Formats: sequence, structure tokens, C-alpha cells
Amino acid sequence: MKHIKFSRESLLLYAVTDRAWIGRQTLYEQIEDALQGGVTILQLREKNMDEQSFVKEAIEIKELCRKYGVPLIIDDNVEVALKSGADGVHVGIEDTPVAEIRKKAGSDFIIGATAKTIEQAQRAEADGADYLGVGAVFPSPTKKNAIRITAAQLKEICASVSIPAVAIGGISLENISEISGCGMSGIAVVSAIFAADDIKSAVAELKQKAAAAVQGNIL
Repeated sequence: MKHIKFSRESLLLYAVTDRAWIGRQTLYEQIEDALQGGVTILQLREKNMDEQSFVKEAIEIKELCRKYGVPLIIDDNVEVALKSGADGVHVGIEDTPVAEIRKKAGSDFIIGATAKTIEQAQRAEADGADYLGVGAVFPSPTKKNAIRITAAQLKEICASVSIPAVAIGGISLENISEISGCGMSGIAVVSAIFAADDIKSAVAELKQKAAAAVQGNIL
């Protein structure tokens, strides 16, 4: 199955799902609102789901993402990503090594890797990662124990590699300007999208601010 084309521009507004805010809407409905609002890439994150259910859900979400021409990335689980035909996987520092995934998944499969240091960033690039997730740049409501990095460190990490990077961790409409011009290609957000009362308009506003921050402007 052909994967959706991935580029640096795909990373502008990277939505990461979280079931913490479902209730009024299903996760599927929330994701559709986010896609309609203009997210450019979506990561499906399920920490407490068995593999069979995860694959089934990933296939449904993949079909939805296809409709909007947006790549679907699976968090951590390479098997789920491959079985569901998702466009790629994002792995943390403790997860399956990037080089191993690349060997198994082929060249058109998108691999994202977390990096908190220049060394980790350069290793991920050398091993074949397509992009980096760099953070946490602010205190994260979804990952309480996440290691923080400064805006200066974000800038250094982005400058140390030729692959694109997204800033992640507690990014909101209120603080995004603090990382403007740090060299990232986009921002990855969880609660700023999925905890919003109106997901569609939150996404539209975030996308505008993300574009300004990537260009080094402040809105």
C-alpha cells in the first residue's frame, strides 16, 4: 500500500491523540474535527490498548486520514504500524532502535524519533530517522515526568541535524511564541488540540501561530 508523501511541511501542526478528553465526542470525531481544522500529520497514541484493538482502530483512523491527505503515525508500536498500513511510527529513546525499524519497514515508511540532546538527534539521523520530536519544551500536562529542555537547547538540536524536527511538550497558544525561530519545522501538540472546546477553531489558530513560529515571527 502506498504511503502518503511526507515532507518537512507535513510537520507544521502535528496532533498527538489522547483519550483523556473523550466524552462529549468519540476519539474518531475529535480526530475528524482536527483534520478539518488543518492538522498536517497525526499520531495515534494508545498506551492501554491490546494490539488487536489497536490495529483495528489504526485502520479506521488511517482511512480517515487518507480522506484528508494527512500521514498517520503510530506511537511506539512498530507492529501495529505495519499491520494497519499506517504511514509510519514514532519511537522514544527506550523503544525499538530506528536502524532496526528501517531495516524491517523499508524506505518509504516514516520514522520519527525522540531526541533530548544533540547526540541523540545525530544518532537518530544516522540510523535513518525521517524527523525528530524534540522536548519537552514546556511542562507537559500529559507527561508529568518529561525531561525539560530550554529554547536554546531546542535551537541547538535543530541546527545539529539536516532532518526536520518538531518541538513537543506543553505547547499552547499562549506560549508558542517563546520558541519562535528555534529552527523547528513545526509543533506537536496534545491537550492544546484535544482538550479544546472547539477543536476545529483551536487547530486553525494553532496552525497560524505555528507557521509564524517556524518562520521566526511572533503573532
